[in-house]
Amino acid sequence: MARLVDTYGRRIRDLRISITDRCNFRCLYCLPESEESADFFRSSSKAEPHPIHREWKPKSHFLSYEEIARVAEVAAALGVNKIRLTGGEPLLRRDVPKLIEQLAAISGIEDIALTTNGFSFLKNSVALQKAGLNRVTFSLDSVDSSNFKRLTGREAFKDVMESIIRAKELGFSPIRINAVIIRGLNDHEIVPLVRFAQDQGLEIRFIEFMPLDSGRAWQKDHVVTGSEILGALQAEFDLKPLELEHASATAKRWCVVGGGPEIGLITPVSEPFCGQCNRIRLTADGKLRTCLFSLKEHDLKPLLREETDDEALSQWLEDVVLKKERGHLIGQDQFQRPDRTMSAIGG
Repeated sequence: MARLVDTYGRRIRDLRISITDRCNFRCLYCLPESEESADFFRSSSKAEPHPIHREWKPKSHFLSYEEIARVAEVAAALGVNKIRLTGGEPLLRRDVPKLIEQLAAISGIEDIALTTNGFSFLKNSVALQKAGLNRVTFSLDSVDSSNFKRLTGREAFKDVMESIIRAKELGFSPIRINAVIIRGLNDHEIVPLVRFAQDQGLEIRFIEFMPLDSGRAWQKDHVVTGSEILGALQAEFDLKPLELEHASATAKRWCVVGGGPEIGLITPVSEPFCGQCNRIRLTADGKLRTCLFSLKEHDLKPLLREETDDEALSQWLEDVVLKKERGHLIGQDQFQRPDRTMSAIGG
């Protein structure tokens, strides 16, 4: 019986685990460190990007794979059945298949997914599949190589395309692409992204730009809302609505009539879906977050390193989940940005 239940009756089934805060891309909505990204935010709003200071931490600062697997095992005994590995870019960490192998061996874990920028997926793909990875999601915000470089700060479009092809060859299913849409940057690519997904037999999720960029230059004017995205798609395609995958699903779904990709809209800014949220997040350095926009983190690492037994760890998790927020406050006067950004929190 599930025991991870918050004060609003939501049962926690989904654990997102960030295994590193490092990334080899510099996407404008996450780690906008290039001069080009600074120029974009200056020209498109009054926001001035904050300087980004990086501090490299020793290996001991981050959870080991054994510590991560132990948290997952305790969480699984409390009702968690889905795990998604994120970053940063998770495949920058060594031996990720070894972690997946440990997670796949946990009783109660039914689904292990990975979100990646795709740059290093090709060389790891077979090992990841053999280890027990069930699903893979690629972050892909542009299907134009020059705009891809502008958005990511990297000349890596070819690498990502090869990784998607390899995932198809290996039979991963479904394969999904996530696209964050930003006004003035890639909002003209909404239809081309769907056509790409259609041609490649992929699912696609469009995600509203959230205030979690490390430059802290986010402005509401940058957000292309889910309704705007849907309108652009309906002008081009005959769409049929699909039911939610489950009550706590993040995406409203459609498909193209007559054969086409499944299209999902994830709208945390314009239409929050907090009411049925069943997710918690574990950061690479061992902090448990009960909401993507939590202002408070709960430090799990000391418990793991003080040889706390599983019963006490279970009770700690139950107590923390009881404090899960009703929802975030984006768009409201009370909203405060979290201290940490998406690359450190994990998606």
